[in-house]
Amino acid sequence: MRGFFFGIIFLILAILLMPMFIIKSCDIPIPGRDMSSRQTIESDLIINVFNHNTKKNMQLGLEDYIVGVVAAEAPAAFEMEALKAQAIAARTYALWRRSVYGDMGCPEHPGAIVCTSHLHCQEWLSTEELKERHGKKWMKQYLPRIEEAVISTRGIIMTYEMQPIEPLYHSASGGLTENSEDVFARTVPYLRSVSSPYEEDSPVFVDSCEVTVKEFVAKIKGKYKDFKINTKKIASEIDISERSTGGNIKKIKIGNKELTGGEVRELFGLRSADFSIEVKDKDICFTTRGYGHGVGMSQWGANGMAKQGSTFIEILKHYYQGVSLSVLKSHIAE
Repeated sequence: MRGFFFGIIFLILAILLMPMFIIKSCDIPIPGRDMSSRQTIESDLIINVFNHNTKKNMQLGLEDYIVGVVAAEAPAAFEMEALKAQAIAARTYALWRRSVYGDMGCPEHPGAIVCTSHLHCQEWLSTEELKERHGKKWMKQYLPRIEEAVISTRGIIMTYEMQPIEPLYHSASGGLTENSEDVFARTVPYLRSVSSPYEEDSPVFVDSCEVTVKEFVAKIKGKYKDFKINTKKIASEIDISERSTGGNIKKIKIGNKELTGGEVRELFGLRSADFSIEVKDKDICFTTRGYGHGVGMSQWGANGMAKQGSTFIEILKHYYQGVSLSVLKSHIAE
């Protein structure tokens, strides 16, 4: 999931467009969520979604789209409150994109406000793709849980000053999330570094990988032609000089170059920019904490909070500071 903070003209569009969709802010559990009375997922809002596989735009009901996003982005075995938090984050993201681009859609996929790729927007999978990926047993056991999470939070999004937020999320932070400006160069009031203490169940909470010294040098030199380093004293040629509040490396000196942790992460395909480096004989060993950019909601942290008894409201208000929960006008119970 990518994309971050566009120009002032987009903010003006957001202010103009969103009052049509938001009716009220609320800080209490949303009433009227009787699961037994709904057999299908309803939606009054249709959005255009660019399918990056077929290269065509699709028209989907908002809530149907959210089911496909949650099924693709989060482990279906997560606690229900964590799935609800994910559903609201996914729905908020779609409305935030709509407030930014309107009916014209994103320049990368004209006519559609979102696409189905996690590399650009949020990942989305159709029912057929889910069945092919997971099989019939998964569809019977887990898809109803995801549908329940979406239905029970139908129409709820996160807002800040009555505008939809950009609800960034990631797999795991390594125990502490990041301030937005430490990763994306802009300070956002609701994307603050917070503790994320219940991530240990993540399969990549701590991860490691190794490359040879030769590969290490070649990777960096492939990007920076003037890169120089003394490989005979390589351990002394690597120095982590600055870390962010959340633990990501902001500055690391390697040979004659000063890089960011994000640059090193991209070069070597690391899980995160929160890493340590150790030289072992002819190998460079990376040990990472967390998975993803580290800003916003930690999915495994959210699941850990749910296991501890936190509600989806408590989860969202922890990871997105100062936000309110708002209900789309078309989803208010009459």
